[in-house]
Amino acid sequence: MKTQIAIIGAGPSGLLLGALLHKLGIEHIILERQTPEYVLGRIRAGVLEQTTVDLLDEAGVSQRLHREGLPHDGYDLCFDGRRHRIDLQALTGKQVTVYGQTEVTHDLMDARSAAGLNTIYSAVNVKPHGFDGNQPWVTYEHNGQTHTIQCDFIVGCDGYHGPSRASIPQEILNTYEKVYPFGWLGILADVPPVHHELIYANHDRGFALCSMRSETRVRYYVQCSLDDKVEDWSDEAFWAEFKRRLPEDTAAKVITGPSFEKSIAPLRSFVTEPMRFGRMFLCGDAAHIVPPTGAKGLNLAASDVGILYGALAEYYKGNSHGIDHYSQRALARVWKAERFSWWFTSLMHRFPETGDFGRKMQTAELDYLVQSEAAMKVMAENYVGLPF
Repeated sequence: MKTQIAIIGAGPSGLLLGALLHKLGIEHIILERQTPEYVLGRIRAGVLEQTTVDLLDEAGVSQRLHREGLPHDGYDLCFDGRRHRIDLQALTGKQVTVYGQTEVTHDLMDARSAAGLNTIYSAVNVKPHGFDGNQPWVTYEHNGQTHTIQCDFIVGCDGYHGPSRASIPQEILNTYEKVYPFGWLGILADVPPVHHELIYANHDRGFALCSMRSETRVRYYVQCSLDDKVEDWSDEAFWAEFKRRLPEDTAAKVITGPSFEKSIAPLRSFVTEPMRFGRMFLCGDAAHIVPPTGAKGLNLAASDVGILYGALAEYYKGNSHGIDHYSQRALARVWKAERFSWWFTSLMHRFPETGDFGRKMQTAELDYLVQSEAAMKVMAENYVGLPF
């Protein structure tokens, strides 16, 4: 087979890039190791920056998002038993939209199927080749047969454990990583949210987050030990711990119910540089991971796609400036988002090693933050998403 762009990975970044390339008439094929059902079963982020919504608009896949998504003009910070609202709309003129990553993926898959575009699922032993030359290719196995795709460019949208970054010689990679000493225990439950906007809570017992997927489905989290096991947390234990970390008046409004998904996610910050290697580009988790505190994971992947999509559009019109500067442009935004996510994580979580002094510093910074319009504006600008 031969195409212009070979995309490895059919998560939201790979599918979004495919949808945008289709609008330009640029030929491409998407390879995915898993089945469609597995891809749709992944439970991920649910807060979309306006730039992400704009890209979904441009791709023509946002009709259901605008119909069912929940626009949020702000969110609450809790500490010392108090709640303080960060008014995103007043501080930045922008908002975010709550719409689950699973739903974004579903919309992109449906649009791709309707357009008759080529996605090869259950493709195993996917390997990029020759990206340091002028004629790269990708090999993979499907239904017991080995296949080859010749292409102009390879785009790795295949996540942290995918073959794209793994195929790059380690001596030309620069990697930066911070692993946090705790995780997030999260549940999904079909109950009404405790509040119409997100609530981030800093508590002596640890962090908690009140999030949602819809007006009838919640996604709640508590900070937990990396030694914890999901099976050790009954629903009753989760709800009790979750309510302990909220102000009393908020906890009293929490409606509990059986969870239908429960998991523990470790937290890490990770960046690979550069994000271009000859004729292969990395997007999303293949190149960077952020702790989920700032809701940047999916949005960073989308901004990578936006930058690369524009660069490839220029290239096929005879201008290589965009692809030559893709890594530099993408990393400039990546590092700003990494900084914000690291800072927000450091501000809201319990770090036992910092002791009482560290707790006092968190409280002082939070108290300053909610009393300073300038500080709240900086936070709001980063939360709604920086331009790219």
